[in-house]
Amino acid sequence: MKSPVEKNKEYIVEIIDNGFEGEGIAKIDSFTVFVPNALKGEKIRILIVKVLTSHAFGKILEIIIPSKVRVETDCKTYQRCGGCNLRHVQYEETLKIKQNAVQSLLNKTLKSNVKIDSILGMKNPYNYRNKAQYPIGIGKNRQPVMGVFANRTHEIIPIHNCLIQDKKTEEIAKFIFDYIVKNKISIYNEKTGKGLIRHIVTKIGKKTSQIMCILVINGREIPKEKELVAEIISYFPKVRTIVKNINTKNTNVILGQENVNLYGDGYIEDKLGEYTFKISPLSFYQVNPIQAEQLYQLGVDMAEITKEDVVFDLYCGIGSISLFMSQYAKKVYGIEIIKEAVEMAKENAKLNQIHNVKFIDGDVKEIFDELIHKNNIIPNIILVDPPRRGLDNNTINNFFEIKPKRLVYISCNPATLARDLHKLEELYDIKNIRLVDMFPFTSHVEVVSVLGLKEEKKPKNQ
Repeated sequence: MKSPVEKNKEYIVEIIDNGFEGEGIAKIDSFTVFVPNALKGEKIRILIVKVLTSHAFGKILEIIIPSKVRVETDCKTYQRCGGCNLRHVQYEETLKIKQNAVQSLLNKTLKSNVKIDSILGMKNPYNYRNKAQYPIGIGKNRQPVMGVFANRTHEIIPIHNCLIQDKKTEEIAKFIFDYIVKNKISIYNEKTGKGLIRHIVTKIGKKTSQIMCILVINGREIPKEKELVAEIISYFPKVRTIVKNINTKNTNVILGQENVNLYGDGYIEDKLGEYTFKISPLSFYQVNPIQAEQLYQLGVDMAEITKEDVVFDLYCGIGSISLFMSQYAKKVYGIEIIKEAVEMAKENAKLNQIHNVKFIDGDVKEIFDELIHKNNIIPNIILVDPPRRGLDNNTINNFFEIKPKRLVYISCNPATLARDLHKLEELYDIKNIRLVDMFPFTSHVEVVSVLGLKEEKKPKNQ
């Protein structure tokens, strides 16, 4: 069957909805066309740039009738960066787009009729990120450049004022970059694999203001290393540690596995709620701690933990939500595959004088299996916060075997969450789902869902 649209041809369309990535959705003779940066209710002229069997993609040439919620973007690099793909929308409307998209996904996937509770937005959705990763390279004009990769490319575009990054860490990254350029320190070329400086990574404790600088290098030594360290700590006294990260592999992965402390202890601290956390170069820590605090408390409240409960925290990272749960539970077991994160989790338990948690490093599907089958440790409640790929079948099968009374599933990927909930709703009722806007002005969202074990239907008396 021939498509009703042609590549490189112009059309005038009306946007009838917004998709999960914030893209506009139009229909041409019942054929779906996705249009980035278009908003529901707009009338636009588009150019078709790609045609597939079931749908096509277009780009905006002219907005004939704009949406009332469209705003002038306040970022010069917004269109090319792709980091904030909802920057052209009023903030309150971005929350509605996310909620509607997740609700639509669940409606299509689940058997049960589940209504999402209102999304938890931010009072101030600016400069919220506590971590920045700036690639260093040679630009088109053959001059050194630091910034972000242009959307879907490896071209680095300079960032002058990122509205979601922390201002102080951005200032420090620019200072380090200027030092590198001024002292003619070689810059990594990913095409040839030669050159030294690959990335500048910064982390900041939002509550403590402690800062970590990570210099990712393709080698072992940085020219004028001591002078650079002295300059940084002289100009920026809040810098608590400076780390040299060795990454000599030809890879897109930013950080290598070896860290060398140039200044400080190799970690910073931050506070979430009443707890203090150590953060190392390789350990995962939520990039928006303001919303993370809300997310974790929400997860704990929804879990309804009591002092009789044994809780498993699968994919526990540095133990942040494990510690939140520990004050309510009898015992908490946290499992995480990144060994350094587990070491940090143990340090964090010790730092906060918490004794009813145990952290284990290893693959979740293996350690979880071992705890329940070899050690006979059966949890009453399980909290999972898996990577974007979601849960593996072995883990889900173990849920069906041990039947914990409650599951709390935190997800950064609603698509895999919906897939997994569809599998789990055979045994569990989906009690509640809530969204937390962890990444304002992007299409990403965190989802917290709580599942309760279905009551077994007793046979009627004969």
